[in-house]
Amino acid sequence: MSPQLPAWLRRGLSDSRLAPYLRASAGDAERAERLYYWNVEAAAAFYGPLHFLEICLRNVLHDTLTTHFTRADWWHATNLGDHNERKVREAATRVRENVRQRPGRVPGPDDVVTELSFGFWVSLLSRRYDRTLWVPVVHRAFADSREPRRALHDGLLSLVLLRNRIMHHEPIHHRDLAADYAKICRMLGYLEPQAAYRLPHLDRVAEALGRKSGVCGGLMAPRF
Repeated sequence: MSPQLPAWLRRGLSDSRLAPYLRASAGDAERAERLYYWNVEAAAAFYGPLHFLEICLRNVLHDTLTTHFTRADWWHATNLGDHNERKVREAATRVRENVRQRPGRVPGPDDVVTELSFGFWVSLLSRRYDRTLWVPVVHRAFADSREPRRALHDGLLSLVLLRNRIMHHEPIHHRDLAADYAKICRMLGYLEPQAAYRLPHLDRVAEALGRKSGVCGGLMAPRF
């Protein structure tokens, strides 16, 4: 690795983590360092929009399924399959462990819901559940959408992958982040239109994307 990269950066972040940024910068160590900083800035900007999308998705799906099955623990009223049933059991176990630390508190289905991952909720739109969940009930959560189930599932799944890369501090600079943001707004608009309307007034995505060339070219100071 080029000795031009600061020693503290190489020690703290590791050569293997920095290597993709060097490759993306054609070996220019200064540009690679600035690209790393901008990647952190962009990832931070996406945290809020992804937060809204994940929380709205799980709450809208949970409310829709609760109404359909007339019980808040609706997962006991349908066949989720081995994988997702295990996910629910693991979530319930974490809830019980958390409650032990708070004597007197009685856990409920809402506690399980908060422990289930973004990927779990997106999986409810997968082909496996087309006849058991999508057709009878889940489609109601996307009443304003003209997209077929598969397109919705694939779009949301790509955002799960983006979310996971951000949360695991991986590169996202190579993605079409403007398209990712548009997808977040579109999906959120199906679930909660007012949230989608408010999002561009609250987040920093447009600002961060507009700063990429300036930061990477050394014309702007990086900031998180």
